Amino acid sequence: MDVHQHVIPPARARAVTGRAAAIGWPAPAWDERSAIAMMDRRSIATGVLSYAAPLAAPDDPGEAREVARSVNEFTAELVKNRPDRFGHFAALPLPDVDGALAEAAHALDQLHADGVIVLSNAHGRYLGDPAFEPLWAELDARSAVVLVHPTAPPGTPVPEVPAPLADFPYDTTRTALHMTVRGVPRRHRRMRLVLPHAGGFLPYAAHRFALAARLPTGATADDPGGTPEDFIADLRRFYFDTAFSAGPAALPSLLAFAAPERILYGSDFPMVPADWGTGFDTALDEYPHWEPGRLHAVNRGNAELLIPRLGTHPRTPQEIVRPDR
Repeated sequence: MDVHQHVIPPARARAVTGRAAAIGWPAPAWDERSAIAMMDRRSIATGVLSYAAPLAAPDDPGEAREVARSVNEFTAELVKNRPDRFGHFAALPLPDVDGALAEAAHALDQLHADGVIVLSNAHGRYLGDPAFEPLWAELDARSAVVLVHPTAPPGTPVPEVPAPLADFPYDTTRTALHMTVRGVPRRHRRMRLVLPHAGGFLPYAAHRFALAARLPTGATADDPGGTPEDFIADLRRFYFDTAFSAGPAALPSLLAFAAPERILYGSDFPMVPADWGTGFDTALDEYPHWEPGRLHAVNRGNAELLIPRLGTHPRTPQEIVRPDR
């Protein structure tokens, strides 16, 4: 069960290609047939699709609403036709809170999306911004799953290093910290927040970050903070996926930090080149220190608990041969 897989509607292919070029990344290509072929090769039963690029320019909220609706309706049709192979996290046009609320309601109620996706910063505004509180309250009331996908942070990127390699996990870490300092995970405990790529640098440095609880800036008027232990507990409220992150240093750090039931498999297809993705799959499967049943939970069981609909369809023939995923 792949909670981190992307869709590129034909109408958005040029925009995604341009975005990839701008951040120094290979241009991804996507179509339904290639996605299913990839899943068959890699023993993935179901992939939850999301659109993980900016929807429009910062000064065009109307366009962002239109693109979000178009992308979500395209993806919902894919799921309708192949509910056994695809799920759907709906795109929301932040920082337009009213637009995001309207699109979340439409996607969850009318399109039957399995959750929503937001970028780690909305044109420079991080997700702990108080202006976004109405959205979190609504998603919490719905017990929604929210994929917090990284994007490029504000400012100058690391020179000569493609943004997805360094700046994206950095931005995941920044927004998770901002949300935690602002008390979002603590206030909205029914909302399930998923951090891609093993949470960026969060598991490795969590105990360092927890010292923010001892600083005056670590408290807000509506959430007065607590101890470093409380801060760690709040960081552990996130879910974490394994996309692009099953390396020999990252995986032990994630497993040492995250609760076992909060780690999920992710492929990041088609954004990660195929040979890279299969290499990380192999590293995940061959990690020598799995406790009994835990690899199965990461590969499938935890996602079925997070999104029960994913477990209602029969497995693929490839999965019968390799039942872990």
